Amino acid sequence: MKRFAFKMFLKPGCEKEYAKRHAAIWPELVAMIKEQGVGNYSIFWDKDTNILFAYQECSGEGNSQDTTDVDPVTQKWWDMMADIMEVNEDNSPVTIPIEEVFHLD
Repeated sequence: MKRFAFKMFLKPGCEKEYAKRHAAIWPELVAMIKEQGVGNYSIFWDKDTNILFAYQECSGEGNSQDTTDVDPVTQKWWDMMADIMEVNEDNSPVTIPIEEVFHLD
């Protein structure tokens, strides 16, 4: 199992809307993420910096932030989230991988 951590950037004033949208995450998006081999997925919000810190465990080589061969459900989610996050030209969230320097089981 590969661990993958990354950060994303939430636009100021969008904290409640971000939480609201994730509370109503589409079942088909959850299914797609799981089909990609992603599990134990959490996102944390640092209110001092508006940085979102995410962690997930991946059974395959990919992760939820992989922008190659994006399915229509994920693209639709990215399009919906683009107004409240910093995004790339394809509306994928700007994602900065974070290097693991320590792990304890």
